[in-house]
Amino acid sequence: MTTLKSFTATGATTGQALAALDEAVGNTPAPADFICVFYDAEHDDGEIFDFLQSRFTGKAILGGTSCNGVMNQEGLGGQRSIGLLVLEDAEGNYGTAAVRLEGDVADCAERTLHAALENAGCEGELPELVWIYQAPGQEEAVIEGLRRVVGDRCPIIGGSAADNDVSGQWRQMGPDGAITDGLVVGVLFSSGGIGFAFQGGYEPSGESGVATQVSGRKIMAIDGEPAAAVYNRWTGGAVAGKLEEGGNILADATMHPLGVDVGKIEGITSYLLIHPDKILGDGCVSTFASIAEGTRLYSMKGEKKRLITRAGKVASAAAAMLPGGTGSLAGGLVVYCGGCMLAVGEGMPQVARAVAGSFEGKPFLGCFTFGEQGAILGRNAHGNLMISAIAFGA
Repeated sequence: MTTLKSFTATGATTGQALAALDEAVGNTPAPADFICVFYDAEHDDGEIFDFLQSRFTGKAILGGTSCNGVMNQEGLGGQRSIGLLVLEDAEGNYGTAAVRLEGDVADCAERTLHAALENAGCEGELPELVWIYQAPGQEEAVIEGLRRVVGDRCPIIGGSAADNDVSGQWRQMGPDGAITDGLVVGVLFSSGGIGFAFQGGYEPSGESGVATQVSGRKIMAIDGEPAAAVYNRWTGGAVAGKLEEGGNILADATMHPLGVDVGKIEGITSYLLIHPDKILGDGCVSTFASIAEGTRLYSMKGEKKRLITRAGKVASAAAAMLPGGTGSLAGGLVVYCGGCMLAVGEGMPQVARAVAGSFEGKPFLGCFTFGEQGAILGRNAHGNLMISAIAFGA
């Protein structure tokens, strides 16, 4: 039997927020097998970890900072909020492990997955799901390392930790406390089953071209033309002011990402989204995800209404995948892109309500990330401006 409880609290100081969280959890220690914690980057990691250790000693812990707080079934937590998801599943197995990403990142990820499996008491077994939370920047290498162990035989779901202003103040929380530039891996063997979904809330605008010159996360040319000029044309001049000297285009590009065709689901093309973040002085476009040279890129467009409603649809899709159907739903986890969250702005309470409605009011915890990982058409991948959800069966 799997049960979930989700709590959020807000406070001007970390101590105040934790006092409110402590009151919400209650005086009786909650049974727990897996703990997720996400929080505004302005909070103190050490105080949060000490609280978790006092309430949930020795449990599998995974989490980290989330852009401007969290959301759950009660609504949007908002700035300076802390969110906690407590999962109890005596018949399942859960384990987490963490590492600082340095040197061979893929090797770091591979070793950390093995450590998480060992901590779950399931060394050498295939988990039902791998849940990750990491520093932005090396997501593809992390997935490469994890795939050495599990391939695409189980989904790899998660997000890249975020702060409130893209200044690099993001952190990750694992079983030994907080780290920076790190990776936390969780392995989930749930007795009630798990459903998952990974989608974006954008549609093609009509233009496309082949990335003819690429270096990692830098697109230099599309169809042989400078990438920045092509992207500006596709977006109707959205970044015209940055073409000559370059500059940050995160906000400008949020409603104009690039997309990669990854195949069709029920006859409808699915796209993995890529968020351009800078125009460089040499006419190149840098992004938050890597693509291979020769990839056809599609100009995508978004609108607030779609970004608000999509989260609920992704949650519904995850619940529908449960072995026992939506009637067996115990609750879930949601990863919602921080860029989308900032673009939606005052509409975010509607996003929280949409997810709560799709999860039928069951407990869930949602974080806001600077990169999203998930399984799309049977392959684990990293994307931007995406939404992922997992649903736990009771």
